[in-house]
Amino acid sequence: MSVSKKYLKSKPICKVTFRVPAETGRDYKTASVVGDFNNWDHNANRMKKLVKDGSFSIVVNLEKDTEYQFRYLLDGNEWANEVEAEKHITTHFGDSQNSIIVL
Repeated sequence: MSVSKKYLKSKPICKVTFRVPAETGRDYKTASVVGDFNNWDHNANRMKKLVKDGSFSIVVNLEKDTEYQFRYLLDGNEWANEVEAEKHITTHFGDSQNSIIVL
């Protein structure tokens, strides 16, 4: 998994590219990035699958100077974390962790 950031100079926005690599993505038909920036709605940020290699990606505009919790949802039922996230935090359920992006 990977995340890249591009800060805009004209607005307090960061264009964040979320990516599920081919080695993970090729085993799944759908992927979404869900988090507190979209109220954990799995339909809000569906990722596009690249047919040539099986990876998924999406660009999401997020407000800078904020931390966001998120995870990837694969095929609507399997959760995955961003291994390269700046931080991880145990969920309030206590049974898993969320990835955190710091902007």
